Amino acid sequence: MIQQLLQQKFGIKAEEALNLGKYEACKANGLLYSLVPVGNMESDDIYERAQIAKHLMNNGDRHVAQVLTTKEGEQVVDWKESKYCVLTQSQAGAPSDHKLGRKLAKFHYRGRLVSFQIQKIGRIGQWKKLWEQRLDQMEKVWTDLLYQKPDNEFERMFIESFPYYMGLAENSIQYLVDTELDDDPGSIDYGTVCHERFQSGTWGSQYYLKNPFDWVFDHCSRDLAEWTRERYFRNIQTYEPEVTRFFSEYESVTPLSSFSWRLLYARILFPLHYFDCIESYYITNSEQHKHTLQDRFNKFLHQTNEHEHFLGNFYQLAQVPVRRYKIPQPEWLKKA
Repeated sequence: MIQQLLQQKFGIKAEEALNLGKYEACKANGLLYSLVPVGNMESDDIYERAQIAKHLMNNGDRHVAQVLTTKEGEQVVDWKESKYCVLTQSQAGAPSDHKLGRKLAKFHYRGRLVSFQIQKIGRIGQWKKLWEQRLDQMEKVWTDLLYQKPDNEFERMFIESFPYYMGLAENSIQYLVDTELDDDPGSIDYGTVCHERFQSGTWGSQYYLKNPFDWVFDHCSRDLAEWTRERYFRNIQTYEPEVTRFFSEYESVTPLSSFSWRLLYARILFPLHYFDCIESYYITNSEQHKHTLQDRFNKFLHQTNEHEHFLGNFYQLAQVPVRRYKIPQPEWLKKA
């Protein structure tokens, strides 16, 4: 489909078709083009992402995909009853996790240089509100289930485990509030270009793809926390050396403030893995996916002690000068 669309809307004759992650893509004139469904996304939102992508490229990031405009100068294409954007980028080789911390720090540095107002994708200062909303919604579901017999094993596990994870979420929210009350942000704590969820494969696999539609404008600790969370759960036995190295690499470019570390820790404390798993279970219609999620959920619950050890040991693992920065840690985790 993308080859026909490129020819008609952009005047580009495409060559080899391929897939870039979840996107249909093709090669033409030494560049890669990928087709991104944008649904009902507002044009202002798309324009903002395109401007940020242009800014990052102009500041030296050659792996950032750009939003292509049609022959008529439009960023959004109506095609077969759907709306799309086309991204274009160089055919840079496969990304590597080698010195990923340094690469992310440089990405954040360029993102902090954005000089125009970010309105549509800003998340700065919104964590508390969003976490509280999520917690309230899940508590309502849990309360409704309390007075019924569980339909299945997943519901039984959810009913029994929720009070613990509610406490963990409340701890993280309080830690965030205390950080904003007790500590002062520095220049490192300005907003920057971040990702919804930065993980090891976010920048592509076969080719680099720094995708504007993955982005939010937030505090850098968002990406650091989400990478750490994903790395921990990928293998809870082998994460430690990589986490230590990742933060050492990042700080070799951009040393973090005490405010940054505390925001990062608040985000790691919030049990996003638990919320994601439950929400995905109740959204999906696939029995196979439900079975996979139930196995994952059961694994999380059996790994509670290891997870507490990870949380209790994080500052030491990341080599944070806790005493110098006077960074507090939840009392109940010090013994974990």
